[in-house]
Amino acid sequence: MKRHLATALVTATLALPSTADAFTTRHGARVNPVNDAVFEVVPKSGSGTDIWCAAGDYAQRGLGAPWSARIYVVRGRGPSVTTNRKTAVHFTLNPSRVGVQPAQSFSLNGFKVGDSMSVQQAFGYCMGTMRFF
Repeated sequence: MKRHLATALVTATLALPSTADAFTTRHGARVNPVNDAVFEVVPKSGSGTDIWCAAGDYAQRGLGAPWSARIYVVRGRGPSVTTNRKTAVHFTLNPSRVGVQPAQSFSLNGFKVGDSMSVQQAFGYCMGTMRFF
């Protein structure tokens, strides 16, 4: 019985994202994998530009996504599932894989499911200006 419990605990622990998997953006936000298709941005501040910057930085430097790839909101602002922080936003590069329908409109700070922008646009917020490409 103890062996089965130990095996179950090890399996459950391995299924959770590790802090070693965490990525720190150039501006100090944390980005953690939620699963193999979704990542969570845990910002230092709650500004929309900081959150998009972190998503773009992680997609490009952490995942190696091309500048033209699109980043989609999977879940808007809410409690982090990978840390004890109160605010985080979930993103994906593959909306169909996680059942997200791309939105027809966009809100910079609203983080509605399906909102998206290119990796290059999101990373542009890291430079302090918005760039449309």
